[in-house]
Amino acid sequence: MKAIQLEKPQSFRVIATAEPPPPGPGEALVRIHRVGICGTDYGGYLGKMPFYSYPRIPGHELGVEVLAVGAGVTDVRPGDHCAVEPYINCQRCYACRRGLNHCCEQSQTLGVMCDGGLCERMILPARKLHVSRQLSFEQLALVETLAIGCHAVDRGGVIAGLNVLVIGAGPIGLSVIEFVKIAGARCLVLDVNEARLAFCRDRLRVAATIPARRDGSELKALETLTQGQLADVVIDATGNNQSMSQALAYCAAGGRLVYVGISQQEIAFPHATVFHRRELTLLGSRNAPSRDFARIIALIETGRIDTAPWITHRAGFDNMIAEFPSWLEPRTGVIKAIVALT
Repeated sequence: MKAIQLEKPQSFRVIATAEPPPPGPGEALVRIHRVGICGTDYGGYLGKMPFYSYPRIPGHELGVEVLAVGAGVTDVRPGDHCAVEPYINCQRCYACRRGLNHCCEQSQTLGVMCDGGLCERMILPARKLHVSRQLSFEQLALVETLAIGCHAVDRGGVIAGLNVLVIGAGPIGLSVIEFVKIAGARCLVLDVNEARLAFCRDRLRVAATIPARRDGSELKALETLTQGQLADVVIDATGNNQSMSQALAYCAAGGRLVYVGISQQEIAFPHATVFHRRELTLLGSRNAPSRDFARIIALIETGRIDTAPWITHRAGFDNMIAEFPSWLEPRTGVIKAIVALT
């Protein structure tokens, strides 16, 4: 069986792997049809992703088909098309016992801590498969990205009528935007890339965009757009420690800041004059709970989320390695790249 392995940073190779065994109790054998490429994959390629280990078969945004199931599996059956919840949790630790399976102390995220879906077939826990009778494999591969944004918006307590500033208009930021809009809040977007801001205005119909110039004009623009109130909720999806340190300055009194991006560097911000004075709340957002996957599938099936603007680049298994480095370049305008294995 063929797979694509990231042997070390910036070094992919095609390898042969053993066929998976028959599925055991609670397991399913799946065929991988589509794999979405996200910031985690780019970070792993560049050697900048926390928790990543090498060599690794990447791929955690998956659209799959069930081929066989093991004993005791009743929720999925052969022939089902599914999105994959890629956070393999232990079901025993304190987080899992509290229902926080996405924060499992022993979590093994596919394609990051354990091998992922850039292969032909694999065994997965059947409980991690979310069935759709309507969605294409490409749409199913988008569900996990959308789940990250869904959870971040929930963490921020976003409701109708609030001003919400999303910092970073990459794929995770775009998924946040989708759920800010679904919540009925007013969505404002800050990014350094004018092409991505244009995408947000033209394709996602956000209320306003703010170019990041790092000269103080961003704060003034936000003040103008909110009549001096600033943002009730700020969600930073950049993973950039400088952006994350600055983000508190955009929060209104009593506001909430959600970090959904990941940085390995220190984050610093003024306590007395900003955090304490405005009585702000700082929140982390990691992965997504199981319930969000079914919700997102339903939102796509009913047309509440339009996936058409998302996929800008495609590659087959045989040319992904050659194409991948170009997806890191801003000039290519990648929003979401999808790899087709079938």
